[in-house]
Amino acid sequence: MRTLFPTRPFAAKPMGDIVSDEVEAYVDAHLAPRDRALAAVESQGERDRWPIVGPAEGMLLHLLTRLTKARRALELGTAIGYSTTWIARGLEPGGELVTVEWNPDTAKLAADNLARTGVADRVRILVGDAREILKDLKGPFDLVFNDIDKEGYPAVLPVLTERLRVGGVLATDNVLWSGKVARKGRGDAATRAIREYNDTLAADRRFASVIVPIRDGLSVALKVRD
Repeated sequence: MRTLFPTRPFAAKPMGDIVSDEVEAYVDAHLAPRDRALAAVESQGERDRWPIVGPAEGMLLHLLTRLTKARRALELGTAIGYSTTWIARGLEPGGELVTVEWNPDTAKLAADNLARTGVADRVRILVGDAREILKDLKGPFDLVFNDIDKEGYPAVLPVLTERLRVGGVLATDNVLWSGKVARKGRGDAATRAIREYNDTLAADRRFASVIVPIRDGLSVALKVRD
């Protein structure tokens, strides 16, 4: 049996303060302790300033994976393998997570961490531009976590919609973008792309969706029809 180790409240902040530090610390303090391996990856993310999702969002991704009884999942944006581990640990027995990372050095770092957290046997890392890889990646998927460069969000949405099964969940990170999406003015390219993504998804009758104000904003969309 794995020994669990309490971890102090996660300190590395996302892009903006969507949730106050006090509330975020309170939420994190009410999560189950992470095991030694996952806590080490979490500490690495904090120490080296990797933009990982944090423990509360990681747990939410894990729960979504379990609730959908996912056997085949897709992640766009592996980073150091933190969110990857949360999703992979929620897969049904024999399930697989395909994760895409554009930087080969980062992919190698992620592979080492996935071996450390005990999920390497259920994760396949693809290296390259997610938009190009998606063209040849066949569905259906039960769960998709989208966390690529924000300017690429609108371009991948139609493909992800096609690859996701009815009853599957599309989760997308950073959709509040430090609150910039809600402010007046055009904003930068990333802000405009995220707005377009959010507006398109909200209007798509194939989905029932909500933006959860956790970390930098997580969009959760259930595909209800083709």
